[in-house]
Amino acid sequence: MPDTTPTGLTRLAFGGDYNPEQWPESVWREDVRLMREAGVTMVSVGIFSWALLEPSPGTYEFGWLDRLLDLLHEHGIRVDLGTPTVAPPAWFYRAHPDALPVTADGTRYEFGSRGAICHSNADYRAAAAAITTALAERYGAHPGLALWHVHNEYGVPVSACYCDSCAAHFRRWLAGIYGTVDELNEAWGTAFWGQRYTDFGQINPPRATPTVGNPAQALDYKRFADATIRENFRMERDILHRLSPGIPVTTNFMTALSQCDSIDYWAWGREVDLVTNDHYLITDGRRTHVNLAMAADLTRSVAGGAPWLLLEHSTSGVNWQPRNPAKAPGQMARNSLAHVAHGSDGAMFFQWRQSRRGAEKFHSAMLPHGGTDTRVWREVVELGASVDSLSPIRGTRTQADVAVLWDWHSWWAQNLQWRPSEDHDPRERADAFYEALYDRHLTVDFAHPEADLSRYPLVVVPALYLTTEAAGNNLEEYVENGGTLVVSYFSGIVDEHDAVHEGPYPGALRDVLGLTVEEFSPLLKGERVRITGPDGSELSGDVWTEFVVPRGAETVWTYADGLTAGHPAITRHRHGEGSAWYVSTRLDVHGLDALLGWAADDAGITPRADLPRDVEVVRRAGESGTFLFVINHSALDAKVPLEAHGMELLTGEGAAGHLGVPAGAVRVVRLDD
Repeated sequence: MPDTTPTGLTRLAFGGDYNPEQWPESVWREDVRLMREAGVTMVSVGIFSWALLEPSPGTYEFGWLDRLLDLLHEHGIRVDLGTPTVAPPAWFYRAHPDALPVTADGTRYEFGSRGAICHSNADYRAAAAAITTALAERYGAHPGLALWHVHNEYGVPVSACYCDSCAAHFRRWLAGIYGTVDELNEAWGTAFWGQRYTDFGQINPPRATPTVGNPAQALDYKRFADATIRENFRMERDILHRLSPGIPVTTNFMTALSQCDSIDYWAWGREVDLVTNDHYLITDGRRTHVNLAMAADLTRSVAGGAPWLLLEHSTSGVNWQPRNPAKAPGQMARNSLAHVAHGSDGAMFFQWRQSRRGAEKFHSAMLPHGGTDTRVWREVVELGASVDSLSPIRGTRTQADVAVLWDWHSWWAQNLQWRPSEDHDPRERADAFYEALYDRHLTVDFAHPEADLSRYPLVVVPALYLTTEAAGNNLEEYVENGGTLVVSYFSGIVDEHDAVHEGPYPGALRDVLGLTVEEFSPLLKGERVRITGPDGSELSGDVWTEFVVPRGAETVWTYADGLTAGHPAITRHRHGEGSAWYVSTRLDVHGLDALLGWAADDAGITPRADLPRDVEVVRRAGESGTFLFVINHSALDAKVPLEAHGMELLTGEGAAGHLGVPAGAVRVVRLDD
C-alpha cells in the first residue's frame, strides 16, 4: 500500500504550484535559490502541462520536465507531480470535439479555458490513461517524487455533461443501480405526471424541460455525474499505484466552497491516499477566518480525523471575485497556521511565481510581480521559518469537541426546484450553526449522518432534508445512549429518492424528536416572528415556521405572533439517556447562541467564558506530544489561560499560567506531559 504522507518529506509541507513552463529556463535556478531562502519543502508541478508534454498524439517531450525534477531534487525540494488531465490540448479537442461538455439546454462548450471535459467520453478516458501511463513509467521511481497529484479540482468548473455519450452512460449506471425499470419507476415516482418508463433506453439526462422535471431523476443525475468523475480518478490512480508503487496519490478537494458542491467528498475521501484541499477566502463581508476554520474542519473530517494537507491557498488577494482585496499584514501567516491547527500537515499556495500572462496574472503568489523587495515576499520567508519550527506537530491529530452532520446528497436534494421557500438556504444554516459553535470556542468535527457519533457529547443537525431510515435510526440510538442532539427545521423529510417519508413530518426524525409537524408555514420576505420563553424573554425568527405538535417533547419556547402563534417553536425531548432539541424557525445569531448554550448544558460541555471573541484555541495531539494553537484574529492583544507549562514553538519562549498573544498573531505551545 502507498504511504499516506508525501514520500521523503520529513518536515511540514511548505511551497506551492510551480509552473516553470511559463518562464525561460534561465529563471529556474533563481527560482530554486529563492525557494530555499523561503524554506520551501515541496512544490506541485505539471498540473496544466499536457500540451507541452504531449505536443501531438503519442509524441512525448519530457526533456524539460526531466531537467526540472532533477534540479529540484538536487536542491532538496520534493515534488508533487501532477497528471495534466484537467486541461487536454487543443489538438485533442480538434480530433474529438464531442469530448467538450454539453449543458442541460444543449449548448456545447468550446476549448479555451480549463476543465471543459465530458467525463463519459471514451476518447478522453483513453487519452488521460495514456498520458498518466507515460508519466508514471518515466517518473514513478524518480528520487524527488513525493506525491502524485491527479487532475485538478474535480467538479470545477464543470461537473455534469448532458451529451448523448452521458445519456448512454447514465442508462447503464441506472441499470446497475436499480436492476429493472420497474424498480426505477418506483424509486422515481414516475406515476406522477405520466412519466413512467418501460425501458431504460427511454431515459435521458434531466435536460431542459418546459417546467420542473422529476426531482428524483435530477438527484440521481447528480450522483451519476459525481460517480463518473470518480471513475476517471480511480482509473488514473490505479495506473499510478501499479507503475509507481509506494508513492501516495491524491487530488485536491475544495470541501467547503460552494463552487464545488457537486462532489460527494465523503465518497472521495475513501479513494485518495492522502486528503488534500484548496481553500480561498470568500471576501463577501463575513468573518473569513470562520469559513477557513470550517473548511479545514470539514477536510479533516473527510480524512477520517487523520492529518491532511492544504495544497492551495493564496498569499494575498485572488482575482476571480467581484472585489479582491489584499490580505492585511500578518493575515497570510494567520490563515496558514489556522489550517495547520485544524489538522493540515503543511501550507501550500497557488502559486510560486506570479504569472505575467493568462487568466490568473493578478492572482497573488509567493514570489509576486514586485519580486523580493515586497511585503508579501518578506512574509513568505518569515512564514517558511515558522512552518519549519512546527515540524514536531507532523502526524498529530486535531481534537474536536462536538459534531455537525453534513451530507452532500441532502444538499443536492434540498436545492432542487419547488421547495416550500426559496429563502431557506441549507448552506446558510450550516454556516450559521458552525459560527455559533465557533464563537463558543468549540472545535467541530463534521460527520456523515450514518457515522458512529458515540464519542461526541453534542451533535448538531443544521439542515438534513434528506434523511435515510438508517440515519434516523442512528440519531435515535445516539440520543438513547446519552447524546445531546440539536436539529433545525425542514430535516428528516425525505428518503434517498426524495420521496417524503410515510406519515407525518419530520419523517425519519419524529420519534427521536418526540413531535410531529402538521404543516410548514414559511414566512414572506422580510417577515419576522417573536418567540417567548417561560421567563418572558424573547427570541426572533424569520424565513420559516411550523405547526409543531409535541408527542413526548416539552415546549421550551413558543411562537408569540404570526400564523403559528401559541404553537411550540423550540422543544426538548428527553429520550432514553439523552435529549433531542428541535427548532422550527430560523433563529438569528443571539437565538442560536442561546439554543446551543442550553444544549451544551445538557451535554455537560463547560463554557469557555475566559476566551475572547475571535481568539481560537485548537489542540493537536499525538505521539510527539500535545500542542495548543492560539490564533488571535482580533485587533486586541489577548491573554489565554494554560492548564500546563510548555514551550512556545514560534518564539522559543517558555509558557506558564497564561499565554500572551498579540493582536493578529499566532502562538503554538508544546505542553509538558
